Amino acid sequence: MSMSIDKSKLEAIRAKLPELRDRRHSENSVQTVDVTRQFQLGENVIHALRGVDLTVKRGEYTSLMGPSGTGKTTLFNMIGGLDKPTAGKVFIDGVDIAQLDPFELAWLRCRKIGYIFQNFRLIPVMTALENVTLPMIFAGAKADEARDRGVDILTKVGLGDRLKHKPGRMSGGQQQRVAVARALANSPVIVLADEPTGNLDTKTGEEIIEQLSVLCRERGVTVIAATHDHKMLSVSDRVISLLDGRIEKIRMREDIDIKVGSIR
Repeated sequence: MSMSIDKSKLEAIRAKLPELRDRRHSENSVQTVDVTRQFQLGENVIHALRGVDLTVKRGEYTSLMGPSGTGKTTLFNMIGGLDKPTAGKVFIDGVDIAQLDPFELAWLRCRKIGYIFQNFRLIPVMTALENVTLPMIFAGAKADEARDRGVDILTKVGLGDRLKHKPGRMSGGQQQRVAVARALANSPVIVLADEPTGNLDTKTGEEIIEQLSVLCRERGVTVIAATHDHKMLSVSDRVISLLDGRIEKIRMREDIDIKVGSIR
């Protein structure tokens, strides 16, 4: 697997935006300031987000909850740099992403943010190791370095014996572990997990939740998870409930009474 990266552009980014270097000095991993997002649908305007103010500190495990259509995915897209707000600001590790050009934004997403999706989104023709090392190659790592790091990360998530397996030869739980390893490829500041246990059985889902919790405790990674899984709330520092594009309430874990099938 051979890819090239424009070194001159990379150096220009580092000179222009010292915040993007591999130094972590912002107390907050994520901050949104009065973020709104509107979509035009024919003659109608859809208000997906309505003035969202949110701060997530480094190493915090935050769960986002709310019914479908409440703005969780839109907020995720803002935090992940996949979309820009109609109004307001989004800061990732202290960087105002609205000030970045497309190349700089892609670089920030690659180096600062790891993504875990409900349906895994692995590349089917690539092995587990190739799926994990691909983001490293995009970030400019040498092939040998990427391979060594990929083997190490996959081994830590319990897939040291599945390095050469392609997704079609792995269970759903194994594929999601590959997705977790891929999210960690470039030592991100933030991991965004969109319903990471949604397609998994109970036991495997609990294992993935524990792995995400370990990321926070041992690596200081900020985890933001959109979820309907009440088991995930037990490892969350805060639970943020969204309703109609607004933050309805923010609760600390110790203030939540988790019952079977409901929370209070």
